[in-house]
Amino acid sequence: HVQLVESGGSSVQAGGSLRLSCVAFGFRDRYSMGWFRQVGDNEREAVARFGDDGSIRVADSVAGRFNVSKDTATNTLYLQMNNLKLEDSARYYCAARVGSIWVGFWTRTSQYTYWGQGTQVTVS
Repeated sequence: HVQLVESGGSSVQAGGSLRLSCVAFGFRDRYSMGWFRQVGDNEREAVARFGDDGSIRVADSVAGRFNVSKDTATNTLYLQMNNLKLEDSARYYCAARVGSIWVGFWTRTSQYTYWGQGTQVTVS
């Protein structure tokens, strides 16, 4: 039974930092992971990815401020967010799928099979 559990969302002042965590349960094979964010009913926006081969991509909108990493020992994906801006306020979701996602498709929500419940980040 695969499950993704996010944590770390909070309210923070502009310019501050937060680290989000996503623990992945139940995977038996290599898997790719990503972070997305969503404001209200808008489309989910890709933020970062950590491929099954360890490759990393970060969206242009957060490049230089956000970093993604993974602790393979604990199956935990992290999103370090620095210099937060008002426009970073959103609900952040962790996503995953077994196997690889072609780098050109990493921003597509349709590429991911499993989703967490999300964690809210509010920047004021």
